[in-house]
Amino acid sequence: MVNRVRAELRKLLGLPTAWIGLVLGTLLAPVIVLVNAPYTRRAIADGTIADTSDLGLQDLGIGLIGPMVLGVVIVSSEYTSTGHDAPRARQLTATLTAMPGRLRLLAAKTVALILVAAAQASVTAAATLTLTQVLHGPHVPAPAPARVAAAILYWTLIALLSYAITLITRNGIVPLTFLIVNSTIVSVSYLLTKVTDLAVYLPDIAGAQMFIHTADFPVRVAPVTAGLVMTAWIVVLLAIGAVLFHRRDP
Repeated sequence: MVNRVRAELRKLLGLPTAWIGLVLGTLLAPVIVLVNAPYTRRAIADGTIADTSDLGLQDLGIGLIGPMVLGVVIVSSEYTSTGHDAPRARQLTATLTAMPGRLRLLAAKTVALILVAAAQASVTAAATLTLTQVLHGPHVPAPAPARVAAAILYWTLIALLSYAITLITRNGIVPLTFLIVNSTIVSVSYLLTKVTDLAVYLPDIAGAQMFIHTADFPVRVAPVTAGLVMTAWIVVLLAIGAVLFHRRDP
């Protein structure tokens, strides 16, 4: 298993698209904190931002592009054509030849993705929260370690969510486009909370409540419950993806 995970780590980190996700995901949140610093100072001074406990943690949201990209490309790269000379030949054929057990392959991919996503989340959270403290000092309380750990867990679960969706669809463009738009431009999940309270139990909305306290949701979900709800979503989607992957042709 260790060798399988090591092989999947090498494959993932050998993908140019994965490095785009790593760089963007790691840098975007600290850059946003830096760019928004003058406005944030004024907003704190005039009382526009009354509760500053989520500052820094909220900014981590823009960096979710990173784990989303990782979760998608670790699967979609297997279905990419290996060359113009053989347009129907895909990396997955070679992968299954070297590692014929499909469920063992998925287990190795899952572990590799968790390791990379958690490492990226840890570095990004440390950089973003440290920069927030440096720029805003006593006006922003340092988040409790449990909230930071929950934010790192959220990033990792988002990577697994995008991974599971891509396993089901076997297409990287559709899930990645939807996930990025939903997290950065127009949150369909958040809009749905205005229609029905049940939308707070969607995976991204529920998971955010593990560490964000000031979000405007119609129903508050306790952090532990939120984590369990998001994890349950991902377990179900991964199970569906694993069954489909096991039954489909290469």
